[in-house]
Amino acid sequence: MEARKLSVWKSSYLVTDRGREIATWDKSTWKSGGEFTLEGRRFKVRSNGWGNKYTMTDDSDAVVASAERVGRKRWTVSAAGQTYNFRRKSFWASEEELVLGDTRVGSVRKTSWWGGTVDVELPGLTPALQLFVLGVVLSKWDAEAAAAASSGGGG
Repeated sequence: MEARKLSVWKSSYLVTDRGREIATWDKSTWKSGGEFTLEGRRFKVRSNGWGNKYTMTDDSDAVVASAERVGRKRWTVSAAGQTYNFRRKSFWASEEELVLGDTRVGSVRKTSWWGGTVDVELPGLTPALQLFVLGVVLSKWDAEAAAAASSGGGG
């Protein structure tokens, strides 16, 4: 799966799977999270005020998945009775790894420094769950970029 930013000015991404368009990730304007439609079903991704917990709801407002400890080195996603473990590859890398034990089995990573394209390789996760993880990671990166920009960064 690949997500490509639609424009420099917007935080929307076109998501393709083997070259076929499957969804568009639309970032929320005022809060952390966003929305996407997959196979005719609309999903919403929202975070708590601190941006460390996320939920994904379907069009009937039922919680389909949740993420905990987002922004920490190790964090988790839970859905359908399953828990998936993630870890930040390094403080500097724009990559979050899906791990089984201590073994990397997949990842979400920026494929260029300027961040126009994100590669999503999460075997074993449903397409909706992969899009949820993508949305959480994009929201986390946006929050980190906003925090870096507001800290001044020079002198």
